[in-house]
Amino acid sequence: MTADKIKSIGIIGAGTMGSGIASAAAISGYRSVIFDISPDALVRSKEGIVKGYGRLVEKGKLDIAQKDSAVNLVLPSSDFDSLSECDIIIEAAIENLDLKKDVYRRLDEMTRHDTILATNTSSFSITAISSAVKNNSGRVIGMHFFNPASIMKLVEVIKGEFTSDETVYTVIELCKKLGKVPVVCNDTPAFIVNRVARAFYGESLKIMDEEQADPLLIDTIMKEEGGFAMGPFELMDLIGIDVNLSVTKSVYEAFFYDQKYKPSPIQQKMVDAGLLGRKTKQGFYKY
Repeated sequence: MTADKIKSIGIIGAGTMGSGIASAAAISGYRSVIFDISPDALVRSKEGIVKGYGRLVEKGKLDIAQKDSAVNLVLPSSDFDSLSECDIIIEAAIENLDLKKDVYRRLDEMTRHDTILATNTSSFSITAISSAVKNNSGRVIGMHFFNPASIMKLVEVIKGEFTSDETVYTVIELCKKLGKVPVVCNDTPAFIVNRVARAFYGESLKIMDEEQADPLLIDTIMKEEGGFAMGPFELMDLIGIDVNLSVTKSVYEAFFYDQKYKPSPIQQKMVDAGLLGRKTKQGFYKY
């Protein structure tokens, strides 16, 4: 499969990340099939994408015809088989390795041997995920977008132990066609950005726990003095505190429980309480 032959992109997961990827794909002219088992999530996803395009029209970055064309290319579906004819499928399901492997076993059975299977995982081994694919495991690759995926340019392209050079090259070219900046990295725990980011989140949580500063003050300092677009607590709320905690746990385990990656009890308590950030209207802040 080469990048110029890709016409249809499948996305698994209609959450924040999956919706952002679909938005970027459709605006770039690709037929974008979003699969999710929740009809409500699919409705919210399509509505959010349409609103996002509307804001681009208001800012003069998109005209009405371009908006309408992109909207028509976004195809929500609760039928897993609807992904079977896609040229590349980007999985953006929750960070659960067993779940991801099950998804890839199903994809292995229903897709062409040259269909690229990309995972948006932010921490799990691409090699481990590809072990579920028996029909050409060289087509499995990491394609890690960043929130909000419709805007953020960087995409980590992760080559697993079995990923073919052809697959890597095709995904690099596809990223460019999507207006993204691909960076190739090895299949190491948390790759590049999320490994560096553990300190960004972890130390901020420690400062909060030690009552040296509250989330608002820490975020303000990081933005005004550090030059960050968002502070760590704002970003955790955007990503989802449950997602952030899951990534931290997997990195902690992958590095054989190195204490510098140890998860924070604060996040665990918030997850237990259902305070997950923007998606639940309350996290470190209320929305």
